[in-house]
Amino acid sequence: SLSSCLFPGTASVKLRRNYYHKTCPNVENIVRAAVTKKFQQTFVTAPATIRLFFHDCFVQGCDASIMIASSDGSKAEKDHPDNLSLAGDGFDTVIKAKEAVDAVPSCRNKVSCADILAMATRDVIALAGGPSYKVELGRLDGLSSTAGSVDGKLPQPFFNLNQLNSLFAANGLTQKNMIALSAAHTVGFSHCSKFANRIHNFSRETAVDPALNQGYAAQLRGMCPKNVDTRIAIDMDPKTPRKFDNVYFQNLKKGKGLFSSDQVLFHDPRSKPTVNNWANDSHAFKRAFIAAITKLGRVGVKTGKKGNIRRNCAAFN
Repeated sequence: SLSSCLFPGTASVKLRRNYYHKTCPNVENIVRAAVTKKFQQTFVTAPATIRLFFHDCFVQGCDASIMIASSDGSKAEKDHPDNLSLAGDGFDTVIKAKEAVDAVPSCRNKVSCADILAMATRDVIALAGGPSYKVELGRLDGLSSTAGSVDGKLPQPFFNLNQLNSLFAANGLTQKNMIALSAAHTVGFSHCSKFANRIHNFSRETAVDPALNQGYAAQLRGMCPKNVDTRIAIDMDPKTPRKFDNVYFQNLKKGKGLFSSDQVLFHDPRSKPTVNNWANDSHAFKRAFIAAITKLGRVGVKTGKKGNIRRNCAAFN
């Protein structure tokens, strides 16, 4: 296939569910216990970990390159402007889970940070009430991480459907996968600056985006007045912000998508039927989400000499 010529070592990679059954047979339970403990300390663990996985996979593939700390000479992925809003709790979740795995002598330095992030993501989704699924494993950690590599790789809150579709298509994901993964916005929060234009200065004709539910817009203006501290955080899902559910789609039908890139999914006739379907059918949504996040986890996976297993997730060996 074309993709295997263009991206050697990605299309043919076979991740598998029982990858560590010989080297670290109990790895999933070890990770789940560490993630559960972290989740019980703060709910932010859930959205922060999911977003970390997404931001990792969309830049150079799912290889934990997002975890690398910048060094004097070079700025790493995590310090790109698009990644500065990633919550520290996501990084901390992976680090804690890695420590738990490495505390078992037979597992020490046998499990990649990339796989730990994939497992932790699955675990926080289930802990927040979302679907549980089997996670594929066998990713190696990447050998490079640069801020420059992030440019143009991540979706922006003002994107329209064409922009969203082309960015996801670049990672082998369909429109349906994109809509399912957008529903991760059913948990977590955003900062006022990311949607201020929709409530204060949308266009010459109107201050407020007409696609926004007017009552919701008024609420948002109350929480995010014009000169508000940009660090103020607003729930992405105003109805069930701590539950991983299909209420995200029900909100879109009412004009309560926080970002333009959320609301456009209902506004655009090409994606609207999917939103309507999943707003009404939680099981169909969960099935589609599992398919999409499994596919996401296969993006740009490193094997062989293209990666290794990091001793410290934040630094190259």
